[in-house]
Amino acid sequence: MERSFKKEVQSLRLGDGETFHGEGILAVTKALLQSGVSYVGGYQGAPISHLMDVLVDAEDILDDLGVHLETCTSEAAAAAMLGASINYPLRGAATWKATVGTNVASDALSNLASAGVKGGAMIVIGEDYGEGASIIQERSHAFAMKSQMWLLDPRPNLPTITRMVEQGFELSEHSNTPVMLELRIRACHVHGSFPTRDNRRPQFSRNQVIEHPDFDFSRICLPPSTYAQEKHKIEFRLPAAIRFIAENGLNETFDGDVGEIGIICQGGLYNSVMRGLDQLGLTDADGNSRLPILALNVTYPLVPDEITAFCAGKKAVLMVEEGQPDFLEQAVNVALRKADLQTRVFGKDVLPMAGEYTSEVVLNGLGGFIAGTRPAGVDAEAVAARLAALMAGKTRAAELLGAAMPTRPPSFCTGCPERPVFSAIKILEKEIGPTHMAADIGCHTFSTLPPFNLGNTVLGYGMGLASAAGVAPNMGKRVISIMGDGGFWHNGLTNGVGSAMFNKDDGVLMIMKNGYTSATGWQFLPSSAQDRTGKDPGMSIEAALKGLGVRWLRKVRTYHVAEMIKVLREAMTSKDKGLKVIIADGECQLARQRRIRPKIAAQLKRGERVVRTRFGVDDETCTGDHSCIRLSGCPSLTIKPNPDPLRTDPVAHVDNSCVGCGLCGEVSHAAVLCPSFYKAEIVQNPRWLDRLLDRVRRAVIGRLAGAAA
Repeated sequence: MERSFKKEVQSLRLGDGETFHGEGILAVTKALLQSGVSYVGGYQGAPISHLMDVLVDAEDILDDLGVHLETCTSEAAAAAMLGASINYPLRGAATWKATVGTNVASDALSNLASAGVKGGAMIVIGEDYGEGASIIQERSHAFAMKSQMWLLDPRPNLPTITRMVEQGFELSEHSNTPVMLELRIRACHVHGSFPTRDNRRPQFSRNQVIEHPDFDFSRICLPPSTYAQEKHKIEFRLPAAIRFIAENGLNETFDGDVGEIGIICQGGLYNSVMRGLDQLGLTDADGNSRLPILALNVTYPLVPDEITAFCAGKKAVLMVEEGQPDFLEQAVNVALRKADLQTRVFGKDVLPMAGEYTSEVVLNGLGGFIAGTRPAGVDAEAVAARLAALMAGKTRAAELLGAAMPTRPPSFCTGCPERPVFSAIKILEKEIGPTHMAADIGCHTFSTLPPFNLGNTVLGYGMGLASAAGVAPNMGKRVISIMGDGGFWHNGLTNGVGSAMFNKDDGVLMIMKNGYTSATGWQFLPSSAQDRTGKDPGMSIEAALKGLGVRWLRKVRTYHVAEMIKVLREAMTSKDKGLKVIIADGECQLARQRRIRPKIAAQLKRGERVVRTRFGVDDETCTGDHSCIRLSGCPSLTIKPNPDPLRTDPVAHVDNSCVGCGLCGEVSHAAVLCPSFYKAEIVQNPRWLDRLLDRVRRAVIGRLAGAAA
């Protein structure tokens, strides 16, 4: 669950001689302000979402400095915003999730990298690669190489991260090139401290505006300028960047007493390398590595002289590079061969070609490296024994459990307003049969997992409808396309709805209107009830759809499963051709709880009457069929032993995490399952009438129960 940073952002006001204590994203924000940025913006996405949250919470601090904040509707918009730095000495920063965000921003980024910049331009990227990622598995490195943008990968500690932010702007201006600063999830949330400096007021801002616009055709991405720009990249920008990196020591070398071998690693993996070395007994009493390490805080471009200087006199080095292809390993080999050095490069032979380099993965790679080199001064057998003991401990844990840990795939939250939509689709399928469903990025992608197993393709954020364009004409029944309200404003309005209307496509579009960009922490949308200032944005999905010519438009409360089934049936069977749009309206339940809990707490404190709704299952009525669970999958809906000694099947049970959305009962009613669900109202701070009604009800129930006995 995301949280507010209203209190923490006050640390952004710290000045000379003070010390910052906090987490990585706040430190990055402080470094941006110390660097004198004129504008910032971006689009949310894990693991970098809360950088935008911090910026929004710190807007009063930005206003004092004259820094403009843009909450962009997509990564493409954020990248295009950096165009301000092409002609003017304006420092700017944008942020988004990699690599999918970079893909969306690629057109603007390619043009930005071609034209070059006068003011420093930085993209803070959440490098979401590995087992905990929610996206396709790619790296940002290839994009940096392709567009000739410098890629920073700082060691995960706050002094290094903040230094790389500040020197990243200098590198950008020194070489006229935008830079990318990638942060993995651990770097985003790492805690620490660093000495602060005063925030810098930008040279130009809305408090000190530029009086005269600059026109320079050489910075326009149009022939013949583009040919000169490409030449400028190679003849000036790249050499300038390499000189700046070397002269300012952006990469770091850590000496060790074992001189025969060494380790070269991406800066972001330095902590994992150090942890592995410590576990293998290859650190000294102060925690320093016995093996020399070259930490690459800049992974593109590399500085060949630094590589050769580090490797000179060593028989082998280990290149710790996460993911594939092995760009860095190849580059190190090329640098060594050109310098006629015969140092052997270990890498993907002892480490996996693909996948996240977790501590365990790095540990095994280090063990393989030591076993393969057996350097003087290191007891290779002792290292191997320690590694075997560590791995045996993991095996022993599995033995104690008695079985492998069961997988726990992600699912909709308790009370999620999107869950009932897929319950409705699942129930309708019994009547009309299965159909192709074009899924989309967002919470609703969980529909592809049990118990629903709905969704045949996922092609990108807001691309659900567009991805149905090829399959729909070739299917025997209409295709259902899914789109969130975040995806609608991000990409779906133009590439989905606009394209479908232009081509007169015949299909069904389900738009999940939950009010926020929910999966990334409830950021506001153009169609949210309020914007970041608390005002009504004055935009609506319905108006936008009508403006594009959509005629068949229905809006249904998501929790009304029976009504949703009725509208879906109409959309799927109607003889009318063309796009049919259903807006599934229901606020994100987590956001709703976050919004109403302070209000309820205040009401209770004032002694006001508060009614809370809960649902339950009558043990005596429940048959143990559990269709309710199969058609809902709500985390609060589970099973418990049957209280009847003559019945062996467990009964359904609603636990205390229930938020009272009513879906379980709605599904049971819509699917004509059973009458075992009941609704209960819990009254806090009851009035005299509530107490009277309670006594009457208890008396009636007691009399009826006695008569039945």
